Amino acid sequence: MFAPSPLLTVTAERDGPQRESIHFHAGGQGVWVAQMAASMGASPLLCGFIGGEPGALLEPLIKRALGSGRASLVRTASASGSYMVDRRSGERKLLAMAVSDAPSRHELDELFSRTCAQALACGWLVVTNPFPGELLPLEIYRDLVADARAGGCRTLVDLSPPRLESALAGEPDLVRINDWELAQLVRGPVATPAQLLAGAKELRERGARRVVISRGQLPALVLDGESAAALRSPGFEHGYREGCGDSMMGALAAVWARGESFERAIVLGAAAGAANFLRRGLGHASREVVEQLAGSVELSAWPVGEGS
Repeated sequence: MFAPSPLLTVTAERDGPQRESIHFHAGGQGVWVAQMAASMGASPLLCGFIGGEPGALLEPLIKRALGSGRASLVRTASASGSYMVDRRSGERKLLAMAVSDAPSRHELDELFSRTCAQALACGWLVVTNPFPGELLPLEIYRDLVADARAGGCRTLVDLSPPRLESALAGEPDLVRINDWELAQLVRGPVATPAQLLAGAKELRERGARRVVISRGQLPALVLDGESAAALRSPGFEHGYREGCGDSMMGALAAVWARGESFERAIVLGAAAGAANFLRRGLGHASREVVEQLAGSVELSAWPVGEGS
């Protein structure tokens, strides 16, 4: 897992009329992806930066989040990022945030080389966004995907533009994004099934071998070669959308890497996203719940017309 920016998260919750609690967790996209992969039985190896006072508090939290996995962390002169969230009202309200400075060239080279070495050792690589998005030079995503694939790794990327555009040049095996990120990439609407399919095919033409595009409560689009499918998750009315896409990627990667079919991997990925929706914690869900929800995931042919 290329997860350059683990974050220290502090969340205030109300447990009752006269009781409050404060929770400390490791967060950030890469951590949430890795955490769900661990929940699905994988042993993820997270490669990222860590530093400063937040980093000292964050390191044991990362190890706890990874279960049987482990972390390969590069020490930086800059402090790790952190944020505080207030959920006492029932809504998620950001109170404060501190972000990391850009790493030095030596620190970046160390993370890049560690990630490549670990990816070649296990044969799989998942690439996630930094925070803030512009933290790293764009060419690192192209180089990381290309070098890993040259070494025989299967590469999965979950990146936003313009980092995705860089990674596409390395020809990743799978790209997972949401519909508004796709609209940003193709610079046009993707509201209809035909527009969404055209956007997915553009991703394929630009280097992606397979594409998964999530759309919130609407069916996701899966493009595998010339085959386009609609992936429909169980519909729930009340829940938490944060981290559902990251949970989907984590479960998908774990299931695919253990040798199951791509079709089974995307079904369990959709189920993991639905399971995350039912929880307040990001990237959290038990394997038992995910596998039970998978029975309610539907995979069908993508509609060819312009209807919804």
